[in-house]
Formats: sequence, C-alpha cells, structure tokens
Amino acid sequence: MTSGRDEAARAESGPANPAGDESLADAFGAVARQLRDKSAETLAPWDITPAHLRALRTLSRHGTMRLSELSDHLQIAPRTATEVADALQARDLVRRRADPGDRRATLVEVTEHGASVLGEIRAARGTEAGRVFGRLSPADRTELARILGKLRD
Repeated sequence: MTSGRDEAARAESGPANPAGDESLADAFGAVARQLRDKSAETLAPWDITPAHLRALRTLSRHGTMRLSELSDHLQIAPRTATEVADALQARDLVRRRADPGDRRATLVEVTEHGASVLGEIRAARGTEAGRVFGRLSPADRTELARILGKLRD
C-alpha cells in the first residue's frame, strides 16, 4: 500500500507533470548527446568540426563577408573566427581576399570545393537525421519541430 505522500511525489515528478520532472531534461540531454555524437561521426570523413560546419554554412547562406561579420553571425570572438577561417582555408573550403572597399579588411568566401563538400555533408547529415527522426511519425516530427522552435526562441 502506498501513502498519500508517495502518490503526491509521483504525481509531481511523473508523466502527469513532465514540466517539473528532471527526467525530461535528462532525456533531452541524452538525445542532444546522441545527435552531437552522430554529427561528429558524420563529419569525420571531411575532418570538419561542427564549428567549422557552422561557419561554412553561414558563408554559403549569406555569401562573402568580412571576418568580423562572420564572427558576429557565429557569435564567437573575432580571434576564434580567424582560427575557424584558417582551418577551412587549409582544407581549400574557403578563401580570403582583400576587401576592395577597405584594404585593411579581409573577406572570406566559400570555394567551389567548399560548396561541393558542404553538399556532400548535407546529404550525409540528412541521411543520419532520417535515421534518428525516422522513428517518429510525420505528425510527431512536426510537433517536435514546433516545440523545439518554442524552446529555441
């Protein structure tokens, strides 16, 4: 026989009240770790980190920009943006050139090779995302996207 206190504790932390349940945060963290690990595995053949991929995607989406703009887009320190650009340039994924409007500034842009690699990575990540999220029904995926959008904002 359970006490009223035991039932109240379960009610507060059980499925009936998931917002108050640490297991929701634990489950979210576990899925996030799983996605992060899978992402690292998927990126390994290209020797690209998730941070490098973010920069490459940002440049692909927004076009040629100054390193300071890249830093702003990625919300990282300017020195870190320089290091990311260095790593991408070493793999011929981006190139730098002087800003014709201000010779003191440097522009960075995706190379053809970088665009090709980005396309390959997108295809590989899409396949991996399909494996992870394919376990959900289309309605559940739509609902998850809606909920995550609320949490992100």
